[in-house]
Amino acid sequence: MPPFGFSSFTSRLLGGAQPLGSQLPCSWQRPFGLGWEKPYTVRYASNLDDGPNHGAPLGGFGAGCIGRGPDGRFNLWHLDGGEHWFGEIPDCQFALYESDGSTSRAHALAVQPTADSSRPETGEPLSAWSWYPASDAQRSTGTYAARYPLSSTDYAGVFQAQVRCEAFSPILPGDYQRTSYPVAVFVWSLQNPTDQPLTVSLLLSWRNTVGWFTNTDPTAAVQFRDDGSPEHNYVPAIGRSQGQRNRQVVDTALKGIVLEGERSEPLAEGQGQWCLAVPDEAALGQAGVDIFRCSRWDGAGDGSEIWTPFAATGAIPESNNDRHSGDHESASAALAVRFTLAPGQSLEIPVVIAWDLPVTSFATGTRSLRRYTDFHGSSGDNAVAIAAEALRDWRSWRRAIEAWQAPVLARTDLPEALRMALLNELYDLASGGSLWTAATANDPVGRFGVLECLDYAWYESLDVRLYGSFALLQLWPELDKAVLRDFARAIPAADPTPRPIGWYFTQGRGRVEAARKVAGATPHDLGAPNERPFDATNYTAYQDCNLWKDLASDFVLQVWRCFRLAPSGEDLRFLADCWPAAVTALRYLKQFDANDDGLPDNGGAPDQTFDDWPLQGVSAYCGALWIAALEAALAMGQRLQLELGLDTSAEQREFGGWLEQSRSNFDALLWNGEYYNIDADSGTPVVMADQLCGDFYARLLGLPPVVAEERARSALQAVKEACFEGFQGGTLGVANGLRRDGTPLDPNGTHPLEVWTGINFGLAAYYRLMGESGTALAICGAVVEQVYGGGLQFRTPEAITAVHTFRACHYLRAMAIWALWATHTDWQPIPGAEAQPQSPLPTTSQSRAAQR
Repeated sequence: MPPFGFSSFTSRLLGGAQPLGSQLPCSWQRPFGLGWEKPYTVRYASNLDDGPNHGAPLGGFGAGCIGRGPDGRFNLWHLDGGEHWFGEIPDCQFALYESDGSTSRAHALAVQPTADSSRPETGEPLSAWSWYPASDAQRSTGTYAARYPLSSTDYAGVFQAQVRCEAFSPILPGDYQRTSYPVAVFVWSLQNPTDQPLTVSLLLSWRNTVGWFTNTDPTAAVQFRDDGSPEHNYVPAIGRSQGQRNRQVVDTALKGIVLEGERSEPLAEGQGQWCLAVPDEAALGQAGVDIFRCSRWDGAGDGSEIWTPFAATGAIPESNNDRHSGDHESASAALAVRFTLAPGQSLEIPVVIAWDLPVTSFATGTRSLRRYTDFHGSSGDNAVAIAAEALRDWRSWRRAIEAWQAPVLARTDLPEALRMALLNELYDLASGGSLWTAATANDPVGRFGVLECLDYAWYESLDVRLYGSFALLQLWPELDKAVLRDFARAIPAADPTPRPIGWYFTQGRGRVEAARKVAGATPHDLGAPNERPFDATNYTAYQDCNLWKDLASDFVLQVWRCFRLAPSGEDLRFLADCWPAAVTALRYLKQFDANDDGLPDNGGAPDQTFDDWPLQGVSAYCGALWIAALEAALAMGQRLQLELGLDTSAEQREFGGWLEQSRSNFDALLWNGEYYNIDADSGTPVVMADQLCGDFYARLLGLPPVVAEERARSALQAVKEACFEGFQGGTLGVANGLRRDGTPLDPNGTHPLEVWTGINFGLAAYYRLMGESGTALAICGAVVEQVYGGGLQFRTPEAITAVHTFRACHYLRAMAIWALWATHTDWQPIPGAEAQPQSPLPTTSQSRAAQR
């Protein structure tokens, strides 16, 4: 194994015996630019696989985000709400020049970009530039580290100066303002360890991409992939340049360049501004600083117009050319900061990239303003103001991040790898296609949603967030309430539009149609970015979600969980808002009790979160959730009647009767003496790993347990032996369902033979709650090893397999790792998470209406 191979790192990390670096402890680390020997690859050809070069995203929730890989290249561009574009823009780049008076060197601080094989006529990108060397088996040229929202890159062995860059955005629990900001802060630390003066120059170059990130396909027609799931076409306007211009910022507080483009009235999606900014010379506190700004250069050429003078002296051509571009004419900008460091001297330079792209568009005529516009306005002219605030406040933001992460870092009872993953798995709240709209009277913190994943591109799948929303609940509880309120509004709604159901296609059973949304049914999701999210629900059509037997229970349990565990305290008004929908949802689900035993029956076609896995009759998974949900509903009704005076006595009698009947039949139908059968009618002889999720929820929320403790422990032991230790020796995690001896029922099965990352984290929390921390940590350790050792970091998938494939990256359910935090015996809220939302700056109703 090469000395910088990742396996040696992960084994060291998972052991937790050695520090991972004094600068950023508990971080995921990777030698700069080192390739992966054998990363995980995608299971289905149609699913997304951008490769393993992913780093921590930069940008606020719902603001759009950018990503810089462990090789220094900016490659992730999630700037259109809910849409994904992954690709290199070589002239979006940092570079460094250094001279000791006799020798000099200059490198772009990324490995060499790849040529576009689809356009061989373009040749090698920026061929005049010198690129930073990647690490290899014999030599490390630096280290990338990430502990979201912080990331850092240390450069080593190339420059004489010690060079470090730390990047972050103000992702702060309980802060419903700054967490929404479209800004990335890069703090460059440079030190001269030699006995001679060093002249250093730091360059930032950026392509004008205003107008790029909007869908040019007006239909965005839905099609079915080879896995039966629906998708829509996304064709962003990459390369669009008509009307773009760049200009220097005239501001006493900073030195910067604004990048703009064409505008319509009202402002359209993708329109607005970028701003590149540094403090002015006086603010840097360093004598002899030169700041150069080149408002325009050709990033599509060989780059010599910038690189030749920069490599020679650290300067770039000063210009303020603000002419408008024609079509197919790139408009790049650059700024550079040059200074001299005396022997032993150091300097810290903050560099800010801010963007103001305030509009997200959906179906024709439907649009939303992003949450940050509540604080910085919706004109699309505020990138400079955002950058100025970042340059003013970045130190306090950085201290606040350290403060809220401190309790996680201090939990030495959790292995270092697990503490690392707890923080890094939060990445999906920024880069998971997140949507966060401006506030209204009905939605005082706006409406919020994260995609199930980029392959299954619909918001806040309720069955998935049953596990994956533990992070949102504990860190931004008002956003969790916002999501659940949207589900409460959607439950009584109906949409009779018929749609083909994808699963039947995969089974070769032809076209089967179903109504999109039946009144009273709990929706599966809050819609998709190519339609009308929040208002048009049930986007997915792989199964008929009106028939699902877990969604109503999922909703009720999440409402009660939010009420009981939100660090901001119990909110009776929220509970009252959701109560009518909870009643409707449970009554709708009860109609599927085919034999009047109190328990809803699964119908044969997959009708729960394991939507490729048929269950028949009463099932352990859905039945346990149902019993826990009835207990939660009774607790809700009691609190609302006692404390708000609502008359819920009829509902309490109704639910109490169902609960008594359900409890008397659950064990009789499903308990086999060692564990619970997967269902009552199919005879499928497997141990289902997640058979008692409902019992976990009941115990976590202080409700009466679903099953007796001795039976819960017996079932967990069977799961451990069959699905964890019996599956690849426990090295991958817990498989969803195997025979009692650990063998597969069907060697070609899909869901039963997959390790679902989020299910594993949730199951681990159940073991921990039951006092079996050793098993919990072993399960988490195996999954974290696979994700962070297999090139899946910052794109954690739904599922991994024993043949080193994955499915559905950037998956919401993986944030279930935060369920472990909720099961600490001395659980304490993360600092700041209990804060109430800030009031937005006043905006005129006239200007707000113009943008909606």
